[in-house]
Amino acid sequence: MSKRNVTVRMKADYEYEAVNQQGNVVQIDMYDAPNKKAQSPMDLLLSALAGCGSVDAVGMMKKKRKTIVDFYVEAEGDRYDGIPAYYKSIHLKFVLVSPDATEEEFKKVVALSVEKYCSVASSLKSEITFSAEVLRP
Repeated sequence: MSKRNVTVRMKADYEYEAVNQQGNVVQIDMYDAPNKKAQSPMDLLLSALAGCGSVDAVGMMKKKRKTIVDFYVEAEGDRYDGIPAYYKSIHLKFVLVSPDATEEEFKKVVALSVEKYCSVASSLKSEITFSAEVLRP
C-alpha cells in the first residue's frame, strides 16, 4: 500500500494552494466568474478524472502504433442541487484525432482506461459514463 500527501493552505478568503509531496503546486479558488483565476475543488475533480483516463488511453493507442494528431477529453458533471452538491453523474467525451485509428479500437481502449485502470474513477461513487470519438485531421 502506498500513501500520498497533499497540503492545502489558505492564501486568502477564497484562495487556496495545494502542494503535493514533491512540491508541485496547484492554485484553487472559490470565486465566481469573472473573478475566477483557478479551478474550484469540483473542477479539479473533473480534471483529475479526465487526466487519469487520458494517460492510459493515449498510452494504449501509442502501443498500438496509432498516430495521434490531437487528443482531448471533455468532462461534464451533473451536480446534486442540495448539500453536499456532489456529482450525481459524470460524462467523459474522449476525442482522438488520428489518420489511422478506428473508432472501435479507440472505444475499447477508453473503456479499459476508465473502467479498469483509472484510480480516480475507482475512487468515486458517482456514476461515470464515457464516449469516444475519432476525428480525421
